[in-house]
Amino acid sequence: MAGMTFAQWGNDLYTGRRSYPIVEKRRVWFTVVAIFALASIGVLGLKGLTLGIDFRGGSEFTVEAVSTTDQDAAVEAVQSVVPGEEPRVAVVGGSAVRVQTAQLEPEQVEDVSLALAEAYDVERADVANSFVGPTWGSGVSLRALWGVVVFVLAAAAFMAIYFRAWRMSVAAIVAMLSDLLISAGAYAAVGWEVTPSTVIGFLTILGFSLYDKMVVFDKVRENTQDLLTQTRSTYGERANLAVNQTLVRSINTSVVALLPVAGILFVGALWLGAGTLRDLSLSLFVGIAVGAASSIFLATPLDVVLREKEPRLAEHTATVHAERERIAAEGGHDAELAAAAAGSAQLIPGQHLGTAAQPRRRRTR
Repeated sequence: MAGMTFAQWGNDLYTGRRSYPIVEKRRVWFTVVAIFALASIGVLGLKGLTLGIDFRGGSEFTVEAVSTTDQDAAVEAVQSVVPGEEPRVAVVGGSAVRVQTAQLEPEQVEDVSLALAEAYDVERADVANSFVGPTWGSGVSLRALWGVVVFVLAAAAFMAIYFRAWRMSVAAIVAMLSDLLISAGAYAAVGWEVTPSTVIGFLTILGFSLYDKMVVFDKVRENTQDLLTQTRSTYGERANLAVNQTLVRSINTSVVALLPVAGILFVGALWLGAGTLRDLSLSLFVGIAVGAASSIFLATPLDVVLREKEPRLAEHTATVHAERERIAAEGGHDAELAAAAAGSAQLIPGQHLGTAAQPRRRRTR
């Protein structure tokens, strides 16, 4: 690509002058996804998600306007009142300390508040406390789970109706669930708390992932509308063309979406210490990146595997290969068929290898 502009590269991908065998190398992509998925399952099984107080219930204390953010001071203050308690301590906004514990008795809450005020040398009024009951926590967890289930079922039904192909819907849903699994694994590996903001982030990335897959699948449908009326290319080759044609759009959309999220995550949450933003931004950052990759390397190749099992498409694929073998046996030198066999040509009728479609000139006598 030396000396080639991004725009020219995108144009070459769309017209077929340049193409990458993404569908052809589907075994590689499936293996990579499987490795990440298994790693995520391992992390979730061994380490698990760190549920926030909104899900597990408990008492929460916030110490405002502290001169030091030493977290050990908070731990010692809590354990001086409740021996053996392991509080979760976090710095919020750079000048406040948040302490979460199991459910405490009213007397213990007041004693812990006083101990925290003394530990950080602030007034008692600067220590706020709140309580989330276990019933509320379990209710939030149940609603979050139902939110994901309803979204997945609605997305599956919509795609099956829109594309009139349940196998394409299955491919998209499997890819979206892999996005969710890998994102959850990354979240568990980092160890940040899962809050309602995290759930919102997960639902958002599912929506973004669905949108990206819809774009690619819509191009696949467009390229395969007249598939059975010709014997020049298979379903897999035309699907591969669709992935290449939408590759630049997927990259541009993902980069544009990732830039502001990266700003929130790395500048707002990590640098400025805006703890309320990091739960949402981490899930969005990982999910958008994973969703874009799965739209290219997982969803369409999986769709090809499922669709080529249909009897009519399996018969058509066999016919295309037989036709190529016949031409090769006769000593033919059809450039398009040779390129099609390599999965790297523009295969839509009217457009030839390395050239965009050109209108036929009328003969003049």
